[in-house]
Amino acid sequence: MTPPFQPLQPQPAPDEAGDGHAFPLRKLAFHAMATACEVQYVAPAGEVQAAAFERAAVAWVQAFEAKYSRFLPTSLLSRINAAAGRDWVPVDPEMEAMLELCQTLHFMTQGVLDPTALPVIQLWNWKRQPPTVPSDTQMAEALSLVGWAKVKREPGRVFLPMAGMALDFGGFGKEYAVDMVARLATEQGLSAVLVDFGHDLRALGVPPGRPAWHIGLEDPFRPGTCRESVGLSGRGIASSGDYQRSFVAEGRRYGHIIDPRTGRPVANGCIQATVIAGTCLQAGVLSTTAFVLGVPRGLEFIQSCPGAEGLLVAEDSRAQTRGFYQYLAMA
Repeated sequence: MTPPFQPLQPQPAPDEAGDGHAFPLRKLAFHAMATACEVQYVAPAGEVQAAAFERAAVAWVQAFEAKYSRFLPTSLLSRINAAAGRDWVPVDPEMEAMLELCQTLHFMTQGVLDPTALPVIQLWNWKRQPPTVPSDTQMAEALSLVGWAKVKREPGRVFLPMAGMALDFGGFGKEYAVDMVARLATEQGLSAVLVDFGHDLRALGVPPGRPAWHIGLEDPFRPGTCRESVGLSGRGIASSGDYQRSFVAEGRRYGHIIDPRTGRPVANGCIQATVIAGTCLQAGVLSTTAFVLGVPRGLEFIQSCPGAEGLLVAEDSRAQTRGFYQYLAMA
């Protein structure tokens, strides 16, 4: 995900509590999952409620990262990857549920989201200096390790049958975490919440003094500036784009988003895809899939999901679903 959103700071209401004192808008900020995490919220019950929520939110995210990050060698995901081609790995019910989610998302996106795509993602290293384009032989070898259908699952255990195979939840893990922290906030009784993990967001309620949470959409042609903003409440929003992470080799540009079906960077003219949906997870999966499919198939895919609305920006045009306009807000 690229950083497409710039949340606009809500202004305090004159009298939210009805006793002459507005509930303050609080902010929790920390770093996890290799990104900046921020939660803006209102705690009607005061300091004790706020402190309890912040402890619970940070603890949940830290535990999630410790278990599912492929960058941590002690994580359960890393242990599964390390055993590829050798052994079955025992998994608990929570991991079984995550693997079932992988199955659902793979089916829903028609293979665009494939948690086994890591071998080809690593092959196209846009940070390598100098950047290089993989050979056809390298591509074939990497693609032979990709395919969700190859993963073996049985109750209580999982096996990657080929050495070099690897699972990566990066295509949906951050968005899943956003939704879980939003759920935690609701369970803790918070009345207004904006969860923002690396610019994948979920908005609940409304901030003090505003009718909705206003989220700025970054202009992909002028990164760092807002093109427009949307107003959200009770929705998630996410965006996919490759205009900030790419490399040029032999005069050709290669973006960082890989289509696991071909093993190659997406090159369909699409620059940015933004989706608003019921959850951040749904918005993130839809935006990535729509970006890979491009215009018009990506737009059709978004429209096939009830309640989802989206905007696709291409090199020389933009297209949006029928209901996207209703979220556009005055800055």
